[in-house]
Amino acid sequence: MATSAGVPTDRSSRGPVVAVAILASFVAFLDGSVVNLALPAISGDLGGGLATQQWVVDAYLLTLGALILVAGSISDAFGRLPVLRLGLLIFGLSSVMCALAPTDLILIIGRGVQGVGAALLVPSSLALINSAFSSDDQPRAIGTWTAWTGTAFVVGPLLGGVLVDTWNWRWIFAVNVFPVVVTLVLSMRLAEVPRPARDTVIDVTGAVLAAGGLAGTVYALIEVQRLGLSNPAVAVSLVLGVLCLAGLGWRESHTDHPMIPLRMFTVRNFGVGNLATTFIYAGVSMGSLITALFLQEVAGFSALAAGLATLPVPLLSFFIARPVGTLSARYGPRLFMTSGPIIAGCGYLLMLTTNGDFNFWWQMLPGLVLFGLGLSVTVTPLTSAVLAAVSRDQSGIGSAINNAISRVSGLVAVACTGIIAGGVLDNAGFHRTVLITAVLFIAGASCRRWGSATVAAGMAAFPYGPRPVVTTVRPLHRASGRRPSGAAMLTSADPDLQNN
Repeated sequence: MATSAGVPTDRSSRGPVVAVAILASFVAFLDGSVVNLALPAISGDLGGGLATQQWVVDAYLLTLGALILVAGSISDAFGRLPVLRLGLLIFGLSSVMCALAPTDLILIIGRGVQGVGAALLVPSSLALINSAFSSDDQPRAIGTWTAWTGTAFVVGPLLGGVLVDTWNWRWIFAVNVFPVVVTLVLSMRLAEVPRPARDTVIDVTGAVLAAGGLAGTVYALIEVQRLGLSNPAVAVSLVLGVLCLAGLGWRESHTDHPMIPLRMFTVRNFGVGNLATTFIYAGVSMGSLITALFLQEVAGFSALAAGLATLPVPLLSFFIARPVGTLSARYGPRLFMTSGPIIAGCGYLLMLTTNGDFNFWWQMLPGLVLFGLGLSVTVTPLTSAVLAAVSRDQSGIGSAINNAISRVSGLVAVACTGIIAGGVLDNAGFHRTVLITAVLFIAGASCRRWGSATVAAGMAAFPYGPRPVVTTVRPLHRASGRRPSGAAMLTSADPDLQNN
């Protein structure tokens, strides 16, 4: 396969790359799309109530968020495909562990190991696309990736509902084995894209501090509703967690080989895009969890009915993501990254109409449709913008940072859900949670304005991504007499956001 600057020039060879990237992410996303529906059945079988439900979700997000940055560095250093294959093996074996778990503790441990596998999978799959496509072709390729990985959210609720209602919740984990095997076989047919040679230094200390900080704070947030802040375990965990996170910040700004290259955030498109990611994905995680639980535990839906009820969200993503990717390449991501989260937030505000006399068609469905539409408008431009803000040889860590931010924000949001809902889910608790969810989305839409005045000093020397040219799309178009390319849009327009 011929290459130019690390990018394959043979367009026919890019199809298999996209297929493997889609399937690898599909594995992780499929699991995430079915777990929320199985939570009532899991707690009913293994016990533990809302705290167990939160831990089944957060154990996965905890290890994923803590290790995805190290995984991004490993992906850049050792190659996308070897790291992706290792992630597939870990994810497949841990899925079997979850399916056979005899207790809630073993299940939670298995979910944590699944997060390790997913941490290796997600940044490697997106970095494959970033390495294989030019800047002009990336938005369309990422739109394809977004649309097809979105099918996991279509298949997941249907498959999960059928498995939980007709057989057992354990099958939602066992079903992961099939796509893992298929993706492993297909990946063996790909050749690794050449990477610039450089020394490999893994920031182990940073990884330990990140894991300790997240584990301590998340444990405290989940258990404080049951044990109280005066409980020694909760108080000590919170203090140690905060200290570890503070130590992580100091470490990353004083080491020559940081796990999180903080200077990357001085590029406006990368920094502001990741700030938007923090709020948007916190809203996605909190809103998705509370909706799935409300439909089953308050509205009385079966797992299958709840899965069918949430289908508008993934269906809209499947049909809209790729066209949105094409439009964002042509006109730039700003409009989509501002309007999309606002639309999604309005969807959750509509859900405040739910009451004791529940009517899905009028009180829930319109909000779900708006949420799905807003999310579909947001995700592809966000992903394209962040990946376009980093150089090709740093695409692994760039993708990993963005994915880590999205997972950690979701992790904290899920941990806070029980506190916001009041420990027991009812109509009042649901209303409080969806209101906070809407606020998170609207805050994400506002991030562009917050960051628009943040121009990094010394950005010209920044090594991780292209220097934005201070100009606008329209002057480029008028001066040249032709429509600017997607690359010009993403790296020189405004210069505005760039992120996943």
